[in-house]
Amino acid sequence: VRLVESGGGSVQAGGSLSLPCEASGRTFYGNPMAWFRQAPGKGREFVVAISWNGGMSHYADSVKDRFTISRDNAKNTLYLHMGSLKPGDTAVYYCAADVQPSAGVPTTLNEYEYWGQGTPVTVST
Repeated sequence: VRLVESGGGSVQAGGSLSLPCEASGRTFYGNPMAWFRQAPGKGREFVVAISWNGGMSHYADSVKDRFTISRDNAKNTLYLHMGSLKPGDTAVYYCAADVQPSAGVPTTLNEYEYWGQGTPVTVST
């Protein structure tokens, strides 16, 4: 099973980026998925999670109204669109998948068993 993020890069404050995360090896239809991030020198933190069918999502306060999560189960792909980026959004962004089918949107690290390798995002002033 693999999760592969892409789309990271450098952008100026106020700009936008879209990150896809392609899953392979199994389908995650029925499973919650999420994005986390880890800034330099800090721990990994929750960004946003989405329910198995995309009908429910939960955002960290720091990204609410700026980031949008979505998923295409037919393509086994998770997306994160980031807008109005700030220097504080600089981090490595990781996608994650819960191995347990669920209707919820878990927000803690230990509820996700599958992780991608991460893609770096740098926001400059």
